[in-house]
Amino acid sequence: MHFESPWANTSQPIQFDPAKWLELQQNYLKESQALWAEGMQEGAVPGDRRFASDAWAHNPMARFSAQQYLLNARTLMEMADALQGDAKAKAKVRFALEQWLAATSPSNFLALNPEAQKKAIDTQGESIGKGIQNLLEDIRQGHMSMTDESQFEIGRNVATTEGAVVFENAIFQLIEYKPLTAKVFEKPYLVVPPCINKYYILDLQPANSLVRHLVAQGHRTFVVSWRNPDASMAQTTWDDYIEQGVIQAISSCASIAGAKQINALGFCVGGTILTTALAVLAARGEKPVASATLLTTFLDFSDTGILDIFIDESFVAYREMQLGQGGLLKGQELASTFSFLRPNDLVWNYVVGNYLKGETPPPFDLLYWNSDSTNLPGPMYTWYLRNTYHENNLIQPGKVTVCGEKIDLRKVDLPVYIYGSREDHIVPIGGAYASTQVLPGKKRFVMGASGHIAGVINPPAAKKRSHWVGKDNTFPKTHDQWLATAQEVPGSWWDDWCNWLKAHAGKLIAAPKTYGNAKFKVIEAAPGRYVKAKA
Repeated sequence: MHFESPWANTSQPIQFDPAKWLELQQNYLKESQALWAEGMQEGAVPGDRRFASDAWAHNPMARFSAQQYLLNARTLMEMADALQGDAKAKAKVRFALEQWLAATSPSNFLALNPEAQKKAIDTQGESIGKGIQNLLEDIRQGHMSMTDESQFEIGRNVATTEGAVVFENAIFQLIEYKPLTAKVFEKPYLVVPPCINKYYILDLQPANSLVRHLVAQGHRTFVVSWRNPDASMAQTTWDDYIEQGVIQAISSCASIAGAKQINALGFCVGGTILTTALAVLAARGEKPVASATLLTTFLDFSDTGILDIFIDESFVAYREMQLGQGGLLKGQELASTFSFLRPNDLVWNYVVGNYLKGETPPPFDLLYWNSDSTNLPGPMYTWYLRNTYHENNLIQPGKVTVCGEKIDLRKVDLPVYIYGSREDHIVPIGGAYASTQVLPGKKRFVMGASGHIAGVINPPAAKKRSHWVGKDNTFPKTHDQWLATAQEVPGSWWDDWCNWLKAHAGKLIAAPKTYGNAKFKVIEAAPGRYVKAKA
């Protein structure tokens, strides 16, 4: 019900070149014969960490099964790559094959996994019993454990930056953080995280907290903590997230700080929401934001990477029928979708460790956050699905109306810092770069190493990875053209961003002694109760 046949609605039929078929067949037979000729010998299985342990190398039958599996997998993927026809249909075939191959690896089965067998023998069966307990516990909690969740508590050892909730409505809480400097910049800073997961990815531990880093740099920092939707939000729309969410947050920050303008940051979907809000405000003749930062954000949805295979008219129409008039998209469904984009790392790795070997995964704050899923209101989700991923309407001036205003991103004329991650599989680097072609104001584009999360959460003190900056302030049409002249800089992009931000933050003034003001009073201590609500 969720996905069409890979061959449906294609502009041309899928075909296979007979000559290529014959070549693949001959190569497969040749490699199979070589594998059989090698026989049941000991030795390492090259090229795949699933079979890297000595248990595979010293078990001839297991080694042979792993090598045969890898040969079959490689050949099937080469067949998928050799298909001729509609590109989207080919991508669907390839994705389906990747899922099937990841699921059928011999490492996933106790009868074929010598590591799990050895552990069962060494522990006299205790590992099998513990694996069954782990499975039952994961069934009870509704998701697979990626970390030891008992080691974390929101507000105790994640989301610990000191602050207070100074505003709330049915959609979000606004958190103001306690200054760490004697003086702060006069323009407050608003952070808009994605609503498809919780804000504390930006405030995990003190050492890797982007929020704490902002505060330490002298910015009077506020964060939107989205409510985890329940049945009371089943009718909430995209317009509500813009008007009652970001626009309300912008107004509240400015009022609390007594500032005419603020600076703002949007991360992932939060960046799309923030930019839409800025377009609404621009249509009203208002400019309350002095500069914006967009982290791994889509505005132009032409290049959405692997997620494109899920989106077509029948899927969007089905979702509109299911959720468009009300209801909730469950957080676990979103979490599962993103996990299966990397099935070996984020699914089957834990099947083997948790259930076959009976291990408890080590504590890891990022994976704790990853498991803390959020729901989405159906009407909001279906509007977003059709108007961004499916029809790419945001970049078409006047095509969509939000909060009663025709959206034209050409009117969002302000300085913008745009960041993309080189190995991002959620917002491919080309999709992040495309915002440089949409927004009219002065821009700076920076590319960081690693993926969607690890690329963003990269504090300078860690001295990890690199980032790339343009040699001049020109933005050619494609990211590849930009990269051809970009310069690699060791370390985190955070310092580059903070230096850019200082020019837009205004003068330094005395840091406030209290949270909020007479109108915006403290409701509760950070991180607040909204972020603690479970899906």
